[in-house]
Amino acid sequence: MSTRDLGVSYGDFLAVNGVNLNFIRHEITALIGPSGCGKSTVLRCLNRMNDLVPGARVHGTVEYHGIDVYDSSVDVIELRRRVGMVFQKPNPFPKSIYENVAYGPKVTGMKPESMDDVVEKALRSAALWDEVKDKLKQNATGLSGGQQQRLCIARAIATGPDVILMDEPCSALDPIATAKIEDLMVELSEKFTIIIVTHNMQQAARVSHRTAFFTAEADEKGNRLGKLVEFDGTEQLFSNPADPRTEAYISGRFG
Repeated sequence: MSTRDLGVSYGDFLAVNGVNLNFIRHEITALIGPSGCGKSTVLRCLNRMNDLVPGARVHGTVEYHGIDVYDSSVDVIELRRRVGMVFQKPNPFPKSIYENVAYGPKVTGMKPESMDDVVEKALRSAALWDEVKDKLKQNATGLSGGQQQRLCIARAIATGPDVILMDEPCSALDPIATAKIEDLMVELSEKFTIIIVTHNMQQAARVSHRTAFFTAEADEKGNRLGKLVEFDGTEQLFSNPADPRTEAYISGRFG
């Protein structure tokens, strides 16, 4: 996937602009920066989740395998099957564990030979199978927070995506659950391209291959405009950033 001159407006307010990124297959890319800099807004552009926000308008292009995802010919449901999403707060449906994982394949019209196999494979990929295999009929809301988030990852995996978007997937979790999700992300990057928004710079340094740093600058009217400052290999960006604003942020001098 890639973005070219990507920008998003909400009504007359330009939230973020001029974002150029290339996401490499089977790598983890982290989007970091202070609150309000447009990280999550950019993430939601990649599978057109901003279509659901009243007044949101997207400028520039987002390409997936060379196709502009905002072209009128694109099937948005199919796009979201291929570019899955895991949200900040675990959001399992009030259904059984099994039905949570099977939901995506069913609504997208997939017809697997065995739904049982699809569910098991997704739960195994999300490192959850051994914990839930004997209680698949139980309500998913009874799982712990970390288990619920891994279930949401399994739900995203079940539709067979190429890309998984994660919007601060560990922000509501304790350190032990966070460590499990981080280990899982590294494992999943062998099969999927992962793009993660995180406020945790240590997390970005631990798990990502590349990091994009965003910041927000106020215009003459006091409106904050999100901008991409720097995009580089994670080790390079954290050890020798090219822009002083990046260095100031990662060293804790602002943000």
